[in-house]
Amino acid sequence: MRAALILVAALIAAPAVAATPEQRLAAAGLALPPPNAPIGLYVPASRVGKLMFLAGHGECPAGAAGKLGATMDVAAGKAIAGKVGLCVLATLKAELGDLSKVKRVVKVMGLVNATPEFTQHPEVMNGFSEVMVTAFGEAGKAPRVAAGAGSLPRGWPVEVDVIVELK
Repeated sequence: MRAALILVAALIAAPAVAATPEQRLAAAGLALPPPNAPIGLYVPASRVGKLMFLAGHGECPAGAAGKLGATMDVAAGKAIAGKVGLCVLATLKAELGDLSKVKRVVKVMGLVNATPEFTQHPEVMNGFSEVMVTAFGEAGKAPRVAAGAGSLPRGWPVEVDVIVELK
């Protein structure tokens, strides 16, 4: 009985664990930006059953242009990929009203604007994946493509499209 009381007291005294994706992001010092408006005739997200397909996202608000291996190094690219992650989450929140409606990240397609010699695309895309894991824990880990591109819209250093499963 005494052990049970000690356990209950320890649980009551333990710091609260961030319960929602928004709280986990805030606890990590991350804030969602306003989502970008689409460039052209498309929608930022489309729901089909329990899946939400997100269009390609760059940084929100749109940042400077850059090319990995030429004007930008891996650390800068990774930081921008993290900002793209926040932009994706901002679009999800705008579409769903609450990030807690996301069950898991299903698939990530990451494009890195890079020189032909650049080979560290996965290291750049880790910035995006880290934001997803911060928001959703293990459910933020997903199969991912990290590929190079000769150019991206508006000179973006990173573009990502995502599929998520909804609860």
